Amino acid sequence: MSEKSLPGGLAAWQQAFLEQHQLTSAYLQHAQRWFTPLAEALAVHYCGAAGSGHQVAASGGAALVGVNGSQGSGKTTLCAYLCALLQAEYGVRAVALSLDDFYLPRAARGELGVSVHPLLATRGVPGTHDMGLLNDTLDALLAHDGEAAVAVPRFDKAQDDRRPVADWEQVEGGLDLVLLEGWCLGVRPQDTAQLQRPVNALEYDEDPDACWREYVNEALRREFLPLYQRIDCWVMLQAPSFDCIYRWRLEQEHKLARATPGHKQGVMSDRQIARFIQHYQRLTEHGLATVPASVDYLYTLDERRSIVASRPDWGRAS
Repeated sequence: MSEKSLPGGLAAWQQAFLEQHQLTSAYLQHAQRWFTPLAEALAVHYCGAAGSGHQVAASGGAALVGVNGSQGSGKTTLCAYLCALLQAEYGVRAVALSLDDFYLPRAARGELGVSVHPLLATRGVPGTHDMGLLNDTLDALLAHDGEAAVAVPRFDKAQDDRRPVADWEQVEGGLDLVLLEGWCLGVRPQDTAQLQRPVNALEYDEDPDACWREYVNEALRREFLPLYQRIDCWVMLQAPSFDCIYRWRLEQEHKLARATPGHKQGVMSDRQIARFIQHYQRLTEHGLATVPASVDYLYTLDERRSIVASRPDWGRAS
């Protein structure tokens, strides 16, 4: 049952969500049309809501939902909305994790840049994440009998480094759902022939022998494919093209700059973003072409990040 409505017609949890994420009520109209059915489906299938028998998570404990979406696609806000709605409407305890929070510290990436390839000093691609830390965190959060609080890492993009352990979020155990979102989740390794042809100037000029590409591809195979076996359900926000992702990423960086005045070591200029985004291009385009066919819930976005279609077709009756 929904919480009591506020004078403006919003439930208390809805008002709190909008304030926390600095959104207008227009987002709620959008979310109720497209994302509320997803929350209901997750609650029914994995948590037994509405009296339905539910599927058993692969972990035997909480279910793990993987959310794929390019930079700037809105996946972080989607996960926050789902967590708030699931708790308020269904009593489902859910937490959202971002793959971004599991980047290797800046010093560790610097060491990779020296020992393997200079491009690995830049966060983003597979091979620049601490997958051991991610899997340990998931083990604790997904545990069926987990009661103790779990420390969840946080990465400070303005400093381009992992935050001190004292600043990590403490998440109480006993969860029903864990949402893991990331730009490359669900993307699978390419074959050798695909790696040989550069997709942009960065690869052509700075990775002429494909050493960096091969390292990233092997990390995808070695570290990400086993992670995918843990995921019970897949969701994707599908961007229309890589070109619009660049614009979305610029908006993200401008927002970060406004939110972190005086802490701009990791904040990039527009020119730096243009180079930075090239690190992501290969796997982003590969993912846009291959991941949609394999996900359970697909949302198709236009260039303004508005959803124009979904699978299942939840927008038709609105």
